[in-house]
Amino acid sequence: MSSRSELSARHGLAWLNEAGWLDALARVADEHRFAVQRWRQHDWPAVIRRRDADCASGEICLGIALPPDRDGVKLRVALRVALQGVREMRAPLEIADVIEHAGSQWRDDLRVMHDQIAAQGLTIRVYGSLALQALTGLSYLRPASDIDVLFSPQDRLQLEHGVSLLQRHALRLPLDGEIAFPSGHAVAWKEWAQACGRSDNRVLVKHGSGVALQRVDELLAALEEHACAA
Repeated sequence: MSSRSELSARHGLAWLNEAGWLDALARVADEHRFAVQRWRQHDWPAVIRRRDADCASGEICLGIALPPDRDGVKLRVALRVALQGVREMRAPLEIADVIEHAGSQWRDDLRVMHDQIAAQGLTIRVYGSLALQALTGLSYLRPASDIDVLFSPQDRLQLEHGVSLLQRHALRLPLDGEIAFPSGHAVAWKEWAQACGRSDNRVLVKHGSGVALQRVDELLAALEEHACAA
């Protein structure tokens, strides 16, 4: 079972209770109140985002994203609520949850990818436009949309197998997204695939409150330490 700290990582899903929605509405700009009210009415989840610099320990930073308009612009509304306002948190959706909401040209390849992920015991979830379309039933996907995946390896072998799997399926699917290391650090999987050939290469790492450059070998060492401790 996932811990609360794992569920509160970036891209996780948060359902608010009534106090949480009232808290969100009290802080949001007037021009965004209609969007927040719509989310409240449908009981759709907000998405956990990187913590603001001034976020208190008893608060959580969230966001909602509306479907793109005619020009392809997607309005994003930043929220911040007290933790007591969160009714439930879950990890991002699994691939099985989004297949039927994807474009017909993607479904067969997503099914094959899902089966291979399951066979290898990997954890690869979905966030972004495809996940939001599955959660809300609204039209988020456009012809140029990516499929954002969140790959969470537990050891170095899983990391190697998962990146290889993503590279293979990226030949047929518009895969994008991140590797989420157990430390809470995340790296774009395509950047990792390019940089991991040399241990002294540096990659852009995202974490709960910011971004930084970090060496590949440091991330691998932390992953191996986690695997030994598990």
